[in-house]
Amino acid sequence: MAEAKSNKSNVTKLVVTAMLSAVAVALQYIEVSIPLVPSFLKLDFSDIPELIGAFVIGPVGGVIICLIKNLIHLPLTSSVGVGEFSNFLLGAVFAFTAGIIYKRNKTKTTALIACLTASMAMAVISVVSNYFVVYPVYAQLWAGGDMEIIINMYKALLPASDNLIKSLLIFNVPFTFIKGLICSLATMIIYKPLSNLFVKLNSAINRNKNSSN
Repeated sequence: MAEAKSNKSNVTKLVVTAMLSAVAVALQYIEVSIPLVPSFLKLDFSDIPELIGAFVIGPVGGVIICLIKNLIHLPLTSSVGVGEFSNFLLGAVFAFTAGIIYKRNKTKTTALIACLTASMAMAVISVVSNYFVVYPVYAQLWAGGDMEIIINMYKALLPASDNLIKSLLIFNVPFTFIKGLICSLATMIIYKPLSNLFVKLNSAINRNKNSSN
């Protein structure tokens, strides 16, 4: 009996993961330019399905959705996979952090705390990943190894951002944090009706399983 219940739960998780991964892939192609930040920093909403997945099926589920999304996008990469690596790293931190907090106490207040904490964590990790991995590779690919070309794009907006770490702290941290908040707000708005849908989906899967036994 317990094994049958576990199998039904796994089927539901598999279906939800597939559905949310498909939505994440589609959303990854919708990018919005933001004023007052360098043009190569674009807002996309593909973290929303990952966050929903982290809430519905757990933190690992959110990470898996993020991984699937970036693996599907990898053959179309223009960054030798570095952009996908960065997207996966930040998205995984975002989804896992929110999911692990929400899992302990599934209330609206906890969800808000989870989203805020996850947005902050993603913003902090963005500094580390961009400073040590992403921007050095981008400089080699498109700037002949000259990091100053990238830094000058920040200086054109704010002369005080005259080195990479300043640029990341002044621009990337707020950008990433606000991106997390926007995705969190969207998730909070649509989570309740979606969770009801997933409950109905789980019930339908259980009925089909029972009728086939």
